[in-house]
Amino acid sequence: MLNVFARASVNRVTDPIGRWLVERGVTPDAVTVFGTVGAAASALWFLPRGQLALAPWFITFFVLLDLVDGAMARARGHGTPFGAVLDSTCDRLADGALFVGLTWWCLGVGEHRTLGIAALICLVAGQLVSYVKARAEGMGLNADGGLVERAERLIVALLGTFLQGVGVPYALDVALWGLAAASVWTVGQRIVATYRSAQEQAREVP
Repeated sequence: MLNVFARASVNRVTDPIGRWLVERGVTPDAVTVFGTVGAAASALWFLPRGQLALAPWFITFFVLLDLVDGAMARARGHGTPFGAVLDSTCDRLADGALFVGLTWWCLGVGEHRTLGIAALICLVAGQLVSYVKARAEGMGLNADGGLVERAERLIVALLGTFLQGVGVPYALDVALWGLAAASVWTVGQRIVATYRSAQEQAREVP
């Protein structure tokens, strides 16, 4: 949902950065890979060690580079099919690393084994949300929308992690259990949307 409403405002900030990087010969694919490696490394280094207040800052910085590679593609006047696949793949890697890191903390130094279940649900359901859409679009169907997409998942997870890190009681519990429920709901929404799209497509066939 946030992707739709915030896109224009975000583009006003990222487009000048994208043009500046393109003028200096940097490619969107390089930024994509750099951001993904940085986000995954930050999640898997800081979170298992219990550095919950510090990790979200590093992860957020590297995740925001995902916005810059899109701005660079616009500055070049076109994207590439490979770039689109690479971007989607790297998104899944960064998201997965975040929830793996949180699960690792829950089952390790955090000693929150039950909360680890919520983190695992977020990990699996988040991947399914993206997979259902990609698979549906590959079949010529529509599975857009849903309660929580990537932006919402990242904001809720990172904010809950930071608040837990600075001592707010149960902040991460609320964030992860709420996100787990919302993510499962979103998977259902996208499956229903795909089914309806398939029904509409079938009715259009003479």
